[in-house]
Amino acid sequence: MLQSRAIPCLLLNENGLYKTIQFKNPVYVGDPINAVKIFNEKEVDELIILDITASKQNREPNYELLKHIASECFMPLAYGGGIKNFQQAAKLFELGIEKISLNLSAIENPNLITEITSVYGNQSVIVSIDIKKNLWGKYGIYSHNGTKNTRLLLNEFIKKVESLGAGELLITNIEKEGTWSGFDIDLLKSLTSLAKIPIIIGGGCGNIQHIADAVNTGKASAVAIGSMAVFQKKGMGVLISFPKSEAIEKLLNEYGV
Repeated sequence: MLQSRAIPCLLLNENGLYKTIQFKNPVYVGDPINAVKIFNEKEVDELIILDITASKQNREPNYELLKHIASECFMPLAYGGGIKNFQQAAKLFELGIEKISLNLSAIENPNLITEITSVYGNQSVIVSIDIKKNLWGKYGIYSHNGTKNTRLLLNEFIKKVESLGAGELLITNIEKEGTWSGFDIDLLKSLTSLAKIPIIIGGGCGNIQHIADAVNTGKASAVAIGSMAVFQKKGMGVLISFPKSEAIEKLLNEYGV
């Protein structure tokens, strides 16, 4: 379905939703339950929720809140944040979460990918990779909300998590996150030509043309929308929203997608 190419990606902090710019300065944007209800009304096909403080604070997912969110969510729901072991993942699936997004755990305990996918299938695991350029202009993988350089090589890491069973990749460009400035299409093209599994690209989406560019030129399977999903426009107030499917469809049809 069309909307699967444009997925709202919401950032959870404690019990509220926040939005960041380049992973910094989180601004409160609302209640997650209310946001889910609005996205239900807009018939969004998929939703991603990432807890941006769980791993940093060394705590487990907020199961009670996620149970409430999952019960209200009419579309497939992916969750990431604070997942360290198979038991935690299993508990989340029991709550109604369809996909688990692994970030820090995929780096520190990559075999967890295989543990989960061997039971729940490859489609159950998204590996979330946060990237930014180093001093030499090369993209590196960062953890701990973009503050720690893992020294891992991006291409090698993608191949590794693929071999371990990951079903999708969520790749977020830290320097573009929250900026509305569009995607690094050259980078995206190189990653989609390398990866054998679908790539969801995040960080920088500011309009539906950016979605079309990512899908058509960059060959992304999906676009993760952050700021566009929670603000009226750049620099303006909070408004939980989603691009009209008719507008995206028209633009993609122009490309023959």
